[in-house]
Amino acid sequence: MSLVRVHNFSVSLDGFGTGEGQQLDAPFGHAGSRLMEWAIATRTFREMGLHGESVASFGVDDAFASAWGPGIGVEIMGRNKFGPVRGPWEDEEWQGWWGDNPVFHTPVVVLTHHPRPVLVMDGGTTFHFVDADPLSALEQARALAGDRHVRVGGGVSTVRQFLEADLIDHMHIVLVPIVLGRGERLWDELEGLEQRFDIEATPSPSGVVHLVFTRHTAR
Repeated sequence: MSLVRVHNFSVSLDGFGTGEGQQLDAPFGHAGSRLMEWAIATRTFREMGLHGESVASFGVDDAFASAWGPGIGVEIMGRNKFGPVRGPWEDEEWQGWWGDNPVFHTPVVVLTHHPRPVLVMDGGTTFHFVDADPLSALEQARALAGDRHVRVGGGVSTVRQFLEADLIDHMHIVLVPIVLGRGERLWDELEGLEQRFDIEATPSPSGVVHLVFTRHTAR
């Protein structure tokens, strides 16, 4: 069976995976770009269209960042990762943060209480909007992925819900040396999570620590 994976998911020292106050010009709320500065510097993220002032990095951070794509056949994301719109869709003009050719190039299952028609984008990305619990969403995602793996891309509540349901096989968390103080925390209500996984930590010269969680045994 395909694996369920999380990649490049950044959290602050106090456990927040996003800041407070998401809006159109601030996808991570008051955190700004601080959670993702390590990634923006990498070759992998530059190739996704993110720009920085420095020369692209090919080091430790890029080695981890580049693992997000190989073998993936579908992504699952929450409504708040898709965009800042809340509640019923007033229209269907919003098509995500990523432009006409999103970076995924696979089907993407968007979890929302307000489904809308499938959105077909350039480059092979199709957004499927479903109202489903994690297990049902995973079943739909696997049907779209074929024999390839499923990536849970976020946001915070989506990753936490899949962890609560014990559906994650492999998880890459990036511990970023900042304190946000407010926002949405990843680890709430997940006491004892470490008992399910083997955990390896790799520090980077950029100051972040890459934590890789690998399930002890297959389900």
